[in-house]
Amino acid sequence: MWDRFVAFGIQAVGAIAVLVVGYFAAKIVRGLLRRWLAKTEMAVALQRFVTQLAYIGILVFAIVATLARFGIETTSFVAILGAAGFAIGFALQGSLANFAAGVLLLVLRPFRIGDFVEAGGVSGTVKDIQLFTSVLATPDNVKVLVPNAQIYNGVIRNYNGYETRRIDLRVGIGYGDSIEEGMNVATELMRADQRVLADPTPEAMVSELGDSSVNLNLRLWVKAVDYWSVLFDLTRAVKETFDDRGIEIPYPQHVVHMAE
Repeated sequence: MWDRFVAFGIQAVGAIAVLVVGYFAAKIVRGLLRRWLAKTEMAVALQRFVTQLAYIGILVFAIVATLARFGIETTSFVAILGAAGFAIGFALQGSLANFAAGVLLLVLRPFRIGDFVEAGGVSGTVKDIQLFTSVLATPDNVKVLVPNAQIYNGVIRNYNGYETRRIDLRVGIGYGDSIEEGMNVATELMRADQRVLADPTPEAMVSELGDSSVNLNLRLWVKAVDYWSVLFDLTRAVKETFDDRGIEIPYPQHVVHMAE
């Protein structure tokens, strides 16, 4: 019995040593990984997930090694863990889909915090990208939580994805007005605005002969942050300038001819 007690004590000391070494190794690896990831551009949520995953993985390995030191068959234990993981994954497949989509959004980064996007059927400014949901603020400042799987499996429109955007403003003039004059006035207004980029060159062109008007298309490029302000200001400037120059902006109308 003494020999068995000594042998068991040696096994216990070895198992405890393995567990302690595994615990401290997990903490050291987590700290090193956390400091290394902090120097990268990886999202904070993804950094926490990766470091915690490494920490838990090393602890599980240490626990399995500790059980093996006691002579416990670990193959069955690993099989049970695998079966339990499969059952949990099947039961939470919707949440896991959101989780996987969240990881992809954080890694591939189709949009960033502060971008105005249209994703998952919602339009708004991105406030936060979490592992399961993304937080958007609508233009009227309503907080919306969109499942990441719904975002990733659909079309994503990032209106801040590029530094510049193109504005296409359609303006109608009367059939009795000079097309050349209307185009010249519109071109002067576009070039006079300092926010309008000189390259590509602003253009005014005849896009359509409508039922009630000759439709001009004003095409200009601006920085993405200036898109809405330039669009609103230019629309107002066109109306006021056309009024001053005597250029008609017709509205839909019908001309009725009375037969004698």
